[in-house]
Amino acid sequence: MHPDDPSDPSGDASNAATTHELPAAGPADSAPASGPSGDAVPLGYVAGPAPVPVGGRSPRRGFVLGVAATLVVLLGGSALFVSGYSLGHQQANQPGTSAADEQSFQAFWDTYHDIVSRYALGPVPTKTLVEGAIKGMVTAMGDPYSSYLTPEEAAATLQDISGEFEGIGTEIGTVDATGKTVDCNLFGPQCRLSVVTPLAGSPAEKAGIKSGDVIASVDGVSVNGLSPDQARDKIRGAAGTSVTLHIERAGAAAFDVTIVRAKIQRQEVVTKELANGTVGYVQLTGFSEAGADAFVAAVKADVDKGIKKIVVDLRGNPGGFIDAAQKVASTFIGSGPIFWQENLQGQDTETDAIAGGVATDPSIKVVLLIDHGSASASEIVAGALRDTKRATLVGETSFGKGTVQQWLPLSDSSTLKLTIAKWLTPDKHWIHKIGIVPHVVVTVPTNAPAGSDVVLDRAVAILTGAAFEPGVLLKAA
Repeated sequence: MHPDDPSDPSGDASNAATTHELPAAGPADSAPASGPSGDAVPLGYVAGPAPVPVGGRSPRRGFVLGVAATLVVLLGGSALFVSGYSLGHQQANQPGTSAADEQSFQAFWDTYHDIVSRYALGPVPTKTLVEGAIKGMVTAMGDPYSSYLTPEEAAATLQDISGEFEGIGTEIGTVDATGKTVDCNLFGPQCRLSVVTPLAGSPAEKAGIKSGDVIASVDGVSVNGLSPDQARDKIRGAAGTSVTLHIERAGAAAFDVTIVRAKIQRQEVVTKELANGTVGYVQLTGFSEAGADAFVAAVKADVDKGIKKIVVDLRGNPGGFIDAAQKVASTFIGSGPIFWQENLQGQDTETDAIAGGVATDPSIKVVLLIDHGSASASEIVAGALRDTKRATLVGETSFGKGTVQQWLPLSDSSTLKLTIAKWLTPDKHWIHKIGIVPHVVVTVPTNAPAGSDVVLDRAVAILTGAAFEPGVLLKAA
């Protein structure tokens, strides 16, 4: 499962991923589910502005068509025939509709049969009508993290999860007219498509796209009326093709920019040494299985060198798989809950730390960096390290995504990505639409010089006990 999607702030790179988007598999969902074709599909996301990334899972039951039992009774002759005909006719025209839901579904079936039998510009393929009905049903829930994915869309999202995709290389999210992060599922005046962050070295970054840019149209067509997933798919495309975005940027005139798409391979872990080699720095940009393993390896390398002070940077990380979040948090937490899941019935399920973490020794000091782009699985890690008092959190309040999505394969190889639980921190705080407030709040100045990083400067000062002087400690590294 994915704590998800970028979708999510799911993004061009996530959802998922939405990154966020997208899209994260829960600890008990350790093996991916199989679709009708037998191909492995992810069980879900906890997805972010991203795009992360969440018990055992029982096999999904297919839709079952109700079959009326035949009752043979020698009484009521013609009356029995008429009532039997009516029941059979109703079930033929409303398959699968229970008697209790008959009235609620009547308008749906009337509409379906009118389109099939009377639409003058038809015929419309049944598959198209069914897909549209499912999408409408999911959209009606008003949950930006639940969605219906066609086989093609599901395949594209799987690319996100693997860390490789074709597009311009941005994480995207949703904001209101004032630029404040909001949960919304259809773009319009109070739901705008915003760039959470361009990926390092991506075509978007090279074209000058910045965090906070609002994408108003794609190839001359407004994004209003589209869902985040639909807008993402319009921005993406085959490597070598181009897309033109109309950008609105605070304090500047709106402009168009044309970007050539490329194959993006996300590098999820970045490491370096700071303060003359006394402080280790590990940045994690996603929560795939490979990314979590690389993160653990990077922290272990620092510990093996004798480094006792570590900065973990989750800024701009939209989330990913829940088991990856569990693995990352377990690097520093030796036992006890990492997070809880609360289902529809209010039942809580605990997910504990994985034993054997490489940096659980309390003599190893940790500072965790977060910002508004830290979502979902990033917030699971931040919440765990905060509640267990294992790290000092520095930066800005996180995104605020506290739900878990599961991927449910449908019979035609399409997929329902459905919110199936809330996730809670070890102390059972639900951070949805609230975010996690860091211990030390550091706001990045809008006019910060290129290459400066006041948040990281503050983190190093905390770990080394030095006076806070922006830029000095980094230059000495």
